[in-house]
Amino acid sequence: MKKYKIGQIVPSSNTTMETEIPALFRSRETIAPERFTFHSSRMRMKKVTKEELEAMDAMSLKCAQELSDAQVDVMGYACLVAIMSMGRGYHCVSETNLHEETVKNGFPTPIVTSAGALINGLKVLGAKKVAVITPYMKPLTQLVVDYIEHQGFEVVDSIALEIPDNLEVAAQNPMNLLDIYKRLNLKDVDVLVASACVQMPSLEAVDLIEKEIGIPVTTAAICTTYEMMKKLGLDTKVPIGGELLSGKY
Repeated sequence: MKKYKIGQIVPSSNTTMETEIPALFRSRETIAPERFTFHSSRMRMKKVTKEELEAMDAMSLKCAQELSDAQVDVMGYACLVAIMSMGRGYHCVSETNLHEETVKNGFPTPIVTSAGALINGLKVLGAKKVAVITPYMKPLTQLVVDYIEHQGFEVVDSIALEIPDNLEVAAQNPMNLLDIYKRLNLKDVDVLVASACVQMPSLEAVDLIEKEIGIPVTTAAICTTYEMMKKLGLDTKVPIGGELLSGKY
């Protein structure tokens, strides 16, 4: 039985990443032999503003060093908006920088950023037109929309829930998404991103919404998990987590 160590670089006020990603891996354990342990390093951030996000992103390299000391098998950078607010395509820069830290530390480790994972997940699902729900203020949501569109997708509609406090984002009831998504224009949309934020809980709602609307529903956390499994060379079939984790991809 193979055991894998999953490393996460987490904003200090984020509590969702360490619940949803392990929940997906634990769900996989019910149908597959591999086992997983979870290890985090934190970077300070309380308010989701461009300034705090930039300061936090600078701390990510130290986190990569710490997780590299634990010789984790894969590392996930758990803040989508921090990457997207740094400029178009920044996930590529971040992934390279973090990987270099692990190389310098003598234990080269595959890196996943939730921003890069969301973009890749949309590509894997064959998305062209998407709709997006975010907890962010409108200006940050616009940055996220712009980032996704720059990667070649059309964002048909988006909802900004405008919650500035990161702990309040984590306190949201995921089942509210069953009502929230109904405010979106889903005409011609081929994928719904139910949470473009790894802090906004959404896991319990994803399969239910997918059943209701009949198109793939995904989130930043689901895409991050998918990408981690891919980097580990594992089968991506999980009993929960929507179309992306159905085992087809």
